[in-house]
Amino acid sequence: MDHARRLRDAADKLQADMIDQLATLVGCESAPGSLPHLESCADLLAEWGEQVLGRPAERVVLDGLPHLLWPAVDQRVLLLGHFDTVFPVGTTRIRPFTVRGNVATGPGVCDMKAGIVQMFTALRLVEDTSTVGVLLTCDEESGSVTSRPLIEREARRSGAVLVCEAATPEGQVKVARKGGSVYRLTIQGRAAHAGVEPQRGVNATVEVAHQVLALGALGTADSAGTSVTPTLLSAGTTTNTVPEIASLAVDVRAWTRAELERVDQAIRKLEPHLPEATLAVRGGINRYPMPAELAQSLLELAQSTAEALELPKVVGAYAAGASDGNFTAALGVPTLDGLGAVGGGAHSAEEYVYLDRMPERTALLAGLVQEVSSMEGAKPQLVGEIP
Repeated sequence: MDHARRLRDAADKLQADMIDQLATLVGCESAPGSLPHLESCADLLAEWGEQVLGRPAERVVLDGLPHLLWPAVDQRVLLLGHFDTVFPVGTTRIRPFTVRGNVATGPGVCDMKAGIVQMFTALRLVEDTSTVGVLLTCDEESGSVTSRPLIEREARRSGAVLVCEAATPEGQVKVARKGGSVYRLTIQGRAAHAGVEPQRGVNATVEVAHQVLALGALGTADSAGTSVTPTLLSAGTTTNTVPEIASLAVDVRAWTRAELERVDQAIRKLEPHLPEATLAVRGGINRYPMPAELAQSLLELAQSTAEALELPKVVGAYAAGASDGNFTAALGVPTLDGLGAVGGGAHSAEEYVYLDRMPERTALLAGLVQEVSSMEGAKPQLVGEIP
């Protein structure tokens, strides 16, 4: 009990430091694919990580993108996160980091820069970090294309993975996540003069409209079930030309592997509606679902840790969005997500975090890391790799 009280007190005393660090990190823009900004943010985080871990980061550059890794020789737990955001360069000039009362706002403040600040602060409170690995990637928001093999390699070396993505607005951790797929449909038609002889053309815009309606029929009636959402659309060249080419992006989310595969097969069987139009499909399943059973043992440990720290009860939630925790859970590695900031509005102009929850979540993470690191046989014991 004395140790738990000291941990809580130490985290409370670091709240002002965390807010200052959060302001700095939000101000260090890290737009997807913007190498100068990602490298600058990586420089900052590499310095912070070395200060708390006592060992330098390995900068793993994949296709030019700088990921940060602090491996442990005897890696009993891996802390996982990302420092890229969805916001374009210049967003902080329009919407800078702002504190109003107990709430902080700014681009990426919740997803997931506050989680990174809490992660490093928690490691300041852990007496022995020699069995703790840390991996911060910079392409999560664009699908983790380059970082996925690195994530999976480090997960296989670990006894457990703690993902510092944001909690729910109520503070629930995330024990299960939907899986996701991404597709791009390309329609090839034939150009013609829209006013003089439109009948000679094959209108790619009309064809893509038929495909949008067909895609809508692939989702489930229940809004909490499988979603098939047309997103980014482009077609045509000039206002007086029958569009020759159209392109459509599609986002798919589902709770089960079977549902992702059902939709995948259906999308690949789509046929053109207009005579002479052609349809090509690229993409596929990106992340399989994160099943709740992979989080159960860690959830129970987090609950007992919270009780010892006299924190609010830790509750597990099912989250529709995917994260890199989907990758680690799919390998059968025990994974608990949502251990970062308490807030909401991710990917929007209203993104926020509750500042008064940062110390308690930091103490919870520190206590959980200590518990997992000290467990007997905490080296990898996979629950069973999901094929």
